[in-house]
Amino acid sequence: MSLRPAHRVSWLAAAVLLVVGAVAGRVVALPGMGTQIDAKPGEASRVGELPPQLREVDFAQRLGESIPLDATFRDETGATVALGDLLHGRPAVLALVYYECPMLCNMTLNGLTGALEMLDFDAGREFEVLTVSFEPKETPELARAKKENYLRRYNRPTAQAGWHFLTGDAESIRRLTSAVGFKYVWDESAHQYAHAAGIVVVTPQGRIARYFYGVEFPPKDLRLGLVEAADGKIGNLVDRVLLYCFHYDPETGKYGAAVMRLVRAGAILILAAIAGFLIVSLRREKKHIAVVGN
Repeated sequence: MSLRPAHRVSWLAAAVLLVVGAVAGRVVALPGMGTQIDAKPGEASRVGELPPQLREVDFAQRLGESIPLDATFRDETGATVALGDLLHGRPAVLALVYYECPMLCNMTLNGLTGALEMLDFDAGREFEVLTVSFEPKETPELARAKKENYLRRYNRPTAQAGWHFLTGDAESIRRLTSAVGFKYVWDESAHQYAHAAGIVVVTPQGRIARYFYGVEFPPKDLRLGLVEAADGKIGNLVDRVLLYCFHYDPETGKYGAAVMRLVRAGAILILAAIAGFLIVSLRREKKHIAVVGN
């Protein structure tokens, strides 16, 4: 049975959402196909009737590995830049998209922008943002239009220099996408890419620190990811306490409460309170004895 073009696009959009659900570790039903997926990020799914062209789509974690800092791209002005030259000694958020994507990439960038708006960190001051097109045919002109659109919404003065919209040739794109475990497939019938959604946090040295999957990114998780990637060089004491009490779960791509750490922290606070009470009580007792003795 052949599908009309409009139906192909709708079918592919639904299928892409199904893959995103799988990567995020959620159960998603594809309407009309009776297929469900319940998978952990980066692992093979129970694909059932998943179309063959989508079986290659993945976003596997490469924690601790490095992005190719010497890989060159073109920025939104058309200038050639190396990835390593854009970090400026700061952690970075990497978003792999393509600028003419009809749906999912815009959702990813909208979710990222919404999360960034909630942070008191600024792109270009505490961290960098690297938005990279994985479509080698896209141009700096497209990148510039996207940048203007998202900078208007983000509205932070340092973002002009700190949020980079890049395009590149096939080899540079291959090196970067392979390094972070991002696999995607071109669907000729629908004239668009099937791909997963998410962002990656890298350290100032270019090591892959954290993955956050989906199209919505909790600001708390993103903040903790940046603080951890920066090795405590940004953020405050509260952030460091939260990092102690929460740990990153690579299976979900989120920060969860570390129960034993919370128990230990609570026990320490209780002991400190008891010790304080005993010290105050002993001092009062000594004063009372001294008064009575006089």
